[in-house]
Amino acid sequence: MAAAIGVRGDYDTARLRELAKRSEDANQTRRLLALAAIYDGGSRTEAAKIGGVGLQTVRDWVLAFNAEGPPGLVNGKAPGNAPLLTQAHRQALLEIVESGPIPAVHGVVRWRLIDLAQWVFDEFRISISKQTLSRELRALELRKLSARPRHHAQDAEAMAAFKKTSPRASTRSPSATRRASR
Repeated sequence: MAAAIGVRGDYDTARLRELAKRSEDANQTRRLLALAAIYDGGSRTEAAKIGGVGLQTVRDWVLAFNAEGPPGLVNGKAPGNAPLLTQAHRQALLEIVESGPIPAVHGVVRWRLIDLAQWVFDEFRISISKQTLSRELRALELRKLSARPRHHAQDAEAMAAFKKTSPRASTRSPSATRRASR
């Protein structure tokens, strides 16, 4: 069995309990109280019972506490996958979208997400989904714009003649109209 890892010497039980009392993160509070039990001379098993975890997790908490102090016991955001496109890829994508497609070269008259995904694959050999590409374009502050559809045979003069016009509203108040009719 491996030897237990010692906890930092610059903290004590009272200080950890005070930090736990002031903490707004429930998980950090639970971890601080478990470590306070260790500072009190309790075993790692007792600390695991207080924290509601196993011994390995308590060991991980001690390592995080020793490395970063109390902030090391706060749940961090998971880093997630590395982005598919680098800053150079994004810049090239921005330039190609802003310049627009060349029908003879790109085979399209307007960019769609599927066309841009194919361009990214042809250019950089990166397979990217439409959803991810849409998210990347939004991050570049690009939005999908489409013109309002209009019939090709629409006649502006006929539309103006068809519009209904309302008669002018009366300027007299309704109460004055009622008084006058009596």
